[in-house]
Amino acid sequence: MKMNIRTVVGLLLGMALVATSMMPAQAQTPPPRPLSLNTPTGLPVLPIMEGAYDNEDGSFTVSFGYHNRNTDQIVDIPIGPNNFIEPEQFNGMQPTHFLTGRATGVFTVTVPASMRDQSIWWNIKTGNGEMLKVPGRIGRMGYTLDKKPRPQGSVAPLASFEAGGPQGQDPIGLVAEDTLTISAGQPVTLTVHAEDPSVRDPNDPRFGEPIPIRASWWKHQGAGEVTFTRHESTPEPEVDEDARPTPPGFPARGLQPNEVTLKEGRGTASVTATFAQPGEYMIRTMVDNWDAPDSTEGDQCCWTNLYQKVTVTP
Repeated sequence: MKMNIRTVVGLLLGMALVATSMMPAQAQTPPPRPLSLNTPTGLPVLPIMEGAYDNEDGSFTVSFGYHNRNTDQIVDIPIGPNNFIEPEQFNGMQPTHFLTGRATGVFTVTVPASMRDQSIWWNIKTGNGEMLKVPGRIGRMGYTLDKKPRPQGSVAPLASFEAGGPQGQDPIGLVAEDTLTISAGQPVTLTVHAEDPSVRDPNDPRFGEPIPIRASWWKHQGAGEVTFTRHESTPEPEVDEDARPTPPGFPARGLQPNEVTLKEGRGTASVTATFAQPGEYMIRTMVDNWDAPDSTEGDQCCWTNLYQKVTVTP
């Protein structure tokens, strides 16, 4: 007998709202290995509400992330019946490419003041599993986000596509006005300009030198493979043998070809991207200052999202 979808809203990875559902017996995945939280493949992608920003004009902006519970399986779910936001007017900015592990605040949705009392829902169905959905709403204690400086002054970096152009800040970020059009297999340079406006105590020895900021590029939407390679303007990074190991599910800082570190806390960062096949894509650039002691994605601070749409022709 087929069971009805049941959504359970709970707390995941500290102040994150996640939707889960009961799976019918014939669609269940194999049970996890003993003492293991995740299995390599076959588990669903969980949509997560990080929280909501209360805007001055009465609107609110919901920040969403996800958790791909598989350790060895990147999942692609195109926008459509298995990956959609309702009401339909808010559909379109969610990712279709889900890396393994936890991804925090990968997109936002702004709900007008006239709909303040309503909820929006992000729905995801992985493979033959049940549809999972999570609500986005304002006014729930514990899920109200803010943009205030953290204890040592950290705020989200400012970032733009053009020097002197419009800047985005925080997960809400900025969507490029123009869509890039390139041919499949043709390398293209993607560039951002960024600066850290954080004001920190100059007498604190931790802040005697500028805090580096990092730009990293990720495929957000699109069916084909996207390869990022180091741009000629970016020197090969030195490997810090004494650096703390990177937690599972997170990229090694400053070592990956899709990452650029701006040591002075400001500057221009570029990467080369190559799209393997035609289609419509969206690239998300994340700029963070997580090297600061009071900046962390776990505290919903401090990073900025930029989004670039790309049309790839044959």
